[in-house]
Amino acid sequence: MAMCSTFCPRLSFHLNCKSLSLFPVKRRFFVTIKAFSSQTSAPKADDLPASIGFLGLGIMGNPMAQNLIKAGCDVTVWNRTKSKCEPLISLGAKYKSSPEEVAASCDVTFAMLADPESAADVACGKYGAAKGMGPGKGYVDVSTVDGETSKLICEHIRATGAHFLEAPVSGSKKPAEDGQLIFLTAGDSVLYDKAAPLLDIMGKSRFYLGEVGNGAAMKLVVNMVMGSMMASFAEGLVLSEKVGLDPSVLVEVISQGAISAPMYAVKGPSMVKSSYPTAFPLKHQQKDLRLALGLAESVSQPIPIAAATNELYKVAKSHGLSDQDFSAVIEALKVKLQQ
Repeated sequence: MAMCSTFCPRLSFHLNCKSLSLFPVKRRFFVTIKAFSSQTSAPKADDLPASIGFLGLGIMGNPMAQNLIKAGCDVTVWNRTKSKCEPLISLGAKYKSSPEEVAASCDVTFAMLADPESAADVACGKYGAAKGMGPGKGYVDVSTVDGETSKLICEHIRATGAHFLEAPVSGSKKPAEDGQLIFLTAGDSVLYDKAAPLLDIMGKSRFYLGEVGNGAAMKLVVNMVMGSMMASFAEGLVLSEKVGLDPSVLVEVISQGAISAPMYAVKGPSMVKSSYPTAFPLKHQQKDLRLALGLAESVSQPIPIAAATNELYKVAKSHGLSDQDFSAVIEALKVKLQQ
């Protein structure tokens, strides 16, 4: 003990166990997981809001809105490019020419936009959804944005007397199609309760994380980890081939060990073939890493692995891979090897 006291003079040996907790429990956080069985039934019509709006019908918004329509919901849609609305209109959706008109005609409006700028413009712009909101209505933003953008949108929505819920999703194209998304929500609990049956149509689980900004932060942390995992996996595939191993065998070895992950099993075989069918665009992964770096800087938390990973995705973007799946980051490593 004396030796330790000499080299660690500021270490107390009368530790209070409570002081060791870096992450105090916040009781307002809870999770609901949808059970799947032959006995599981769809939400009753009486449990659903009478009318639902959906803004943004890209790679994620389209299948999410489709699932609402197929569940019997009365859905009104809008997208900057109207042609993307046509498949949903053919399924029974209504169409309005602006976010304002959608929000004005619906009880609850969802928005799935590509980036913070688009999310803010659609909600708060000249013909934005906030212009059509009012008491009794709700706005659920399922876009991936930073906390400040989410709080800005919340401020505009609440100023109308309406409720706001941020609900970014964990999951890409296939989970969106299959109704297997994970919702990371925060904001007005009354809207969380109202929207819950709709979230259960589109997803397999939902977390309520308290105050606005917490959902955005959780999503950025999740995607930061995901982007770093993919970059490390890509390095492994490239290195294995470089030393004469079969990268396909590496994928199989990893799938049977402690570091196995569904992402590796799904993406690995295509990556070995240099094929990157887009489920989550690389440009969006890099955007999320950039936002995560901003989040870390705001609390003075170093995240050097994420910072290095972000640079790799930027290299991939510079080589025209922005719209490819984020697994195409492996091509940035191949380029570096050729230099």
